[in-house]
Amino acid sequence: MVTVEVDSERVESRLAAGEVRCPSCPEGVLVPWGFARPRPVVGLAEPVRPRRSRCRGCAVTHVLLPVTLLLRRTYLADLIWAALTAKAAGAGHRLIGARLGVPVATVRGWLRVIDGRAEVVRHWFVSIAVTAGVDVSIPKATGSRCGDVIAAIGLATEALTARFGDGPVIGAVTATRVAVVGSGARLLSPGWPPAPATGRCNTN
Repeated sequence: MVTVEVDSERVESRLAAGEVRCPSCPEGVLVPWGFARPRPVVGLAEPVRPRRSRCRGCAVTHVLLPVTLLLRRTYLADLIWAALTAKAAGAGHRLIGARLGVPVATVRGWLRVIDGRAEVVRHWFVSIAVTAGVDVSIPKATGSRCGDVIAAIGLATEALTARFGDGPVIGAVTATRVAVVGSGARLLSPGWPPAPATGRCNTN
């Protein structure tokens, strides 16, 4: 799976020009290879039908997922982000579900995932901020696991914006898009992120 911009015409243009690299091999270039099945997304009027691609080098196929979506989630990433920020502000899952029009069980599931991996996710995004090469001030603990994750992603957003500005591919650098791209769209997926390697930066 590869995260790409929302504009499908731009995606097709980049595929035709050999500008989308394969994540499975260092020299691979992705080319069009049909489409994935259409999928309804809460928050969008029309179903999304992601482009499929195939590497010219290793022949591995990849789905090209728009930066507005997380892997295997049927809600816009902006809605999920809104739920996380509301939790960080002190709201409970029932109130969040009512505000967003999302089933309470779904919201509770999102929050449980983040709560269960908060420290490693925090570390991951602080590492992204540090790697951007901009002087950063590590956020202090907020007293909320979800709040710590939001703060770390916010730090990464600030660092990437300061270093690169708005990107030509994903467009405006927002916290939601940094959460999607920085996690490879796997923010809520099982097994993500991998455990930090020994010796990486101290984020305490």
